[in-house]
Amino acid sequence: MQREGIALVVSAPSGAGKTTLISRLISEFPHFAFSVSCTTREPRRGETDGQNYIFLSRDEFERRRSESYFAEWAEVYGNLYGTPLVPVRQLLRKGQDVIFDIDVQGAAQLKLSLPTAVFVFILPPDMENLERRLRGRGQDDETTIARRLATARKEISEARWYDALVVNDDLDHAYDALRTVYLASALAPVRNPLVVEALLAR
Repeated sequence: MQREGIALVVSAPSGAGKTTLISRLISEFPHFAFSVSCTTREPRRGETDGQNYIFLSRDEFERRRSESYFAEWAEVYGNLYGTPLVPVRQLLRKGQDVIFDIDVQGAAQLKLSLPTAVFVFILPPDMENLERRLRGRGQDDETTIARRLATARKEISEARWYDALVVNDDLDHAYDALRTVYLASALAPVRNPLVVEALLAR
């Protein structure tokens, strides 16, 4: 009996290790699908329309937004990004699990458009550790690091409404926690609505 797919929504402040943990989860469970987002930014070298992103004009994006086409959308550095809702629902109905690597703003919208989704927030052990990680990447200047840390504090303050909190103080332990949340979600009654009915009908 096929269960409904899991929409696994993962958020974290920059530098908390979210990308590494998601990559590890997908490596172990390669059946995950990623939703292809729409964006108004220009394609970068090597990107393919429909594969990396669906590239739209700003007018077209705004038209679709007005028609409730997106499960979530946001404006980032002057460009619009959005997740088409219907394709995600179709995947979930087929039993396909979908993973979202998304910020707090987008996750809050998904809470409304995909009410059965599972929300996980990846936390750093402490703010000092997060700052060390950001500096250790060697990618940002002081102004950018300060902005990222300020944003991180705002995002972490929203973590309380997520379904699960994973503290990434040890990568293996953090991965075990994320993996456990995912596997437990597959057993939820909301994703297996016919199991009890089928049993009682015998």
